[in-house]
Amino acid sequence: MTLLGRLLKNRRAGDADTAWNLPNLQGPEVLTLTSRSFDDGGVMPLEHSAKPVGGSNLSPQLAWTTLPAGTAELLLVVEDIDVPVGKPAVHCTALIDPAAAELAPGALAAREPGKGVRVLRSTLGRGYHGPAPVKGHGPHHYVFQLFALAAPIGTTPTARPRAFLPTVTGPVLGRGRLIGVYER
Repeated sequence: MTLLGRLLKNRRAGDADTAWNLPNLQGPEVLTLTSRSFDDGGVMPLEHSAKPVGGSNLSPQLAWTTLPAGTAELLLVVEDIDVPVGKPAVHCTALIDPAAAELAPGALAAREPGKGVRVLRSTLGRGYHGPAPVKGHGPHHYVFQLFALAAPIGTTPTARPRAFLPTVTGPVLGRGRLIGVYER
C-alpha cells in the first residue's frame, strides 16, 4: 500500500467542495470548535482512527463556544479533504440538540450515539468513521465543521451527504471548524 500512496501523493480532493463552502451553509464564523484530544491543526491520536489501521474508531470529544440566540439545531460534518478522489470523503454527519454543550468521546457512534445526537449517513455508512488514509499518501486533514441552524432539519435525512447537504435551509446563525491531521 505504501507504493500506492506514493503514486497518488499529488492527488487530493481539496477543500473547495466541503460543506464549509456550500452556499446554503454560509454564515458568520462565530463558533470556536475545540477538542481535548487534539489542537486545531494537530495530530489526531490513534484511538480516533479506524479499526483496520489499529485505532478504536472512537469519535473525539468536541466542545464549542456559546451558540447564537435562536439556534434550533446543530449540524456536524466531518470531511477528509486529502482523499485521492474528486471530492472530500464525508466521515460523519450528525444533528445535535443545541442544549448540548459538548460531545463526549464516542458520542458519534452509529449504534449508541450520545444524548441529543442523531447520526446520519456518511460516505462510508452511518456514524463516525475514523481516519484510515492510504499508507504513504502523506498527511490527511480531517475537517470537523459545526453549523448552528435557525430551523431544525426535521425528519432524519436518509440521503447521502452530497445529496442532503445542499438541501439544508438556513439561515446559518454561526459556524466553526477544527482540523485534525492523521497520517499512516
